[in-house]
Amino acid sequence: QVQLVESGGGLVQAGGSLRLSCAASGRTFSNYAMGWFRQAPGKEREFVASISCSGGNTNYADSAKGRFTISRDNAENTVYLQMISLKPEDTAVYYCASEKYAFCTVTGTAAAFGYWGQGTQVTVSS
Repeated sequence: QVQLVESGGGLVQAGGSLRLSCAASGRTFSNYAMGWFRQAPGKEREFVASISCSGGNTNYADSAKGRFTISRDNAENTVYLQMISLKPEDTAVYYCASEKYAFCTVTGTAAAFGYWGQGTQVTVSS
């Protein structure tokens, strides 16, 4: 059974930083691309970033480029999202996701991800 557990969310002032972590278990972590999505109140879930199996390729939403960095540690079965220069519009629940099939593709399409964490709240105050 695949499990994804996020941590690291919280309340931060605008301009601040946070690092989210997502610990995965239940299958061979390094065989699957990973992603981060977010959902703000009243809005659709949106793609933030994704990373290939090896970590060599990444993909970012325009809103995340230059401020967020996705990385992974395959030895620790963990994916990270480092966020800097946070803005109030980054306020959302952030979800970690694992690729449905072992294609190792760096995609921003939610349908490609078959497993999701419970989410961690990020609140950025102005």
